[in-house]
Amino acid sequence: MSIYRTFLFAPGNHPRRVERALALDADAVILDLEDACPIAEKVATRAVVVAACQRPRAGLGYIRVNATTTEFGFGDIAAVVQKGVDGIVLPKVEAADEIRSADWTIASLEKKRGLPVGRCDLIPIIETAKGMVNIRAIASAGTRVKRIAFGAGDFTLDMNMEWTRAETELLPYRSECVLASRAAGIEAPLDTVWVDLKDPEGFRASARHVKGLGFQGKMCIHPDQVPAANEVFTPSAAEVEWSRKAVAAFEAAEKAGSASIQLEGKFIDYPIVYRARRVLETMERIAARRKR
Repeated sequence: MSIYRTFLFAPGNHPRRVERALALDADAVILDLEDACPIAEKVATRAVVVAACQRPRAGLGYIRVNATTTEFGFGDIAAVVQKGVDGIVLPKVEAADEIRSADWTIASLEKKRGLPVGRCDLIPIIETAKGMVNIRAIASAGTRVKRIAFGAGDFTLDMNMEWTRAETELLPYRSECVLASRAAGIEAPLDTVWVDLKDPEGFRASARHVKGLGFQGKMCIHPDQVPAANEVFTPSAAEVEWSRKAVAAFEAAEKAGSASIQLEGKFIDYPIVYRARRVLETMERIAARRKR
């Protein structure tokens, strides 16, 4: 199972920035055909981003296509469902039917091109009021979607909200992303980008905040944000050590007929040990990522 702490955006029409992004320690790179790619270059850039994903790289390779409601959306999907592309990021999703339509299209292309059916991941970004209202239907649409993402830039624009440094205005919408994901039985969501590149501590604070809310990772727009996000979403050495002790002690107690114990002054029962096991599973996925 892959790890998704960091998703780094790179404009698909800038070869050097694409090459640099794919060489960094981001868990995944999103080569962009949407906002970062000029309209005049969108069609020509499709082949460029596919070729980039087919070259050796450190992490997963995703492509953000244009929204399916635009003239480019389905043409983008048709062009990028290719060997080497790990997934598609679909922006401005507002209804479950958009996801079902994209899923059907991708599956048809996989069959036609001899690719494993279902392998191409699909990540919808929720970034409008309509999308947020329909988020539970989108998350539970029963498609290939394994996780969703929250996009605050377009969302605050759509809502005519001020996007502040503290981001308190985003709390109910972020919480809804986590709740909808959990209710749908999919993975924890991915958080929005941090746009103030001169405020790295603000980025760290944002990442720590959303980790506490239940997000599994953060989208990044600059290479310097990758190490910080990786650090925040990686369990600390102390967390890992305590989790190992807790799991071992609880398993021993369970064999002796007890389902609640104390360890170093902390009470441990099933919910606590399940959380400890989750920490250890996260570290296993990180270790597997480093071996690739």
